[in-house]
Amino acid sequence: MTVFVLLRRITERFSDEQFAPLLEPESEEARRLYADGHLRAIYSRQDVPGAVLQLECASLDEAKKLAQRLPLLAKGMLEPVFVPVGPYRGFTPRNP
Repeated sequence: MTVFVLLRRITERFSDEQFAPLLEPESEEARRLYADGHLRAIYSRQDVPGAVLQLECASLDEAKKLAQRLPLLAKGMLEPVFVPVGPYRGFTPRNP
């Protein structure tokens, strides 16, 4: 199952100084998730401070558990939105 996770930094409650010491551990955990085969892609958001993850996992619950491995999310410094997705119907074969 593919799950996109939209992450937004909660900048109204946490300062740049509070985020700073966790940024390298956050990157390290993202590398681990990638090496483990769960993180397929990660992007920096251009609309707000945060990121978008593409996770591969067995279920939505597993995606939520995997995302909690990220230090910023585990400390409540990110607002997550989980979006499970499936194949686009327009790319399936048509029956004549």
